Amino acid sequence: MEELPDIVGPDPAVVFCGQAGQDSPKTREHYYATPGNSFWECLHLAGMTPTLLRPEDDHRLPALGLGLTDLVGRPSPDGTRYLADIDDLVAKVERWEPDWLAFTGKGAAQQAARALGRRPPKLLGATEWYVGRTQVFVLPGPSGANRRPDYDGRPTRVSWWRELAEMADLADLAGPDLEPSDA
Repeated sequence: MEELPDIVGPDPAVVFCGQAGQDSPKTREHYYATPGNSFWECLHLAGMTPTLLRPEDDHRLPALGLGLTDLVGRPSPDGTRYLADIDDLVAKVERWEPDWLAFTGKGAAQQAARALGRRPPKLLGATEWYVGRTQVFVLPGPSGANRRPDYDGRPTRVSWWRELAEMADLADLAGPDLEPSDA
């Protein structure tokens, strides 16, 4: 699995954090580029981008106050567990100082919480824990496999993305609360 470089500019409002390092036969050239992934559509429908961007446009996010990184992990020495490199993530977040660190899925958030000695979040939304001075928000995963009728009490995953946009004061471009067409 190839790790992607972080895409973060000065003074980010939100840095999105996925999970990398798990065994995968696919190599990635851009964030959230797998078929069926609705990250880019959720981002746009939540009002955080003026147009619908594609994975190849990931370099444009810093100009919008957004960034991308991954919680990188490695197999444990005995190969039985996946260990998150939380120290690397904490150091980067403390350097960037975004207003929000948004995990794109409960799995990544739970890995980070455990590595930080926190109780893993069971629900989506703003958490009461921080990475450095940055508050954590847990989004429903944008993977095409995450299609269900209920997202912790809400009918669409986009509503959670919209809530983050409003909390980060990025919802200026928000349209109707629609669900991505591929979800």
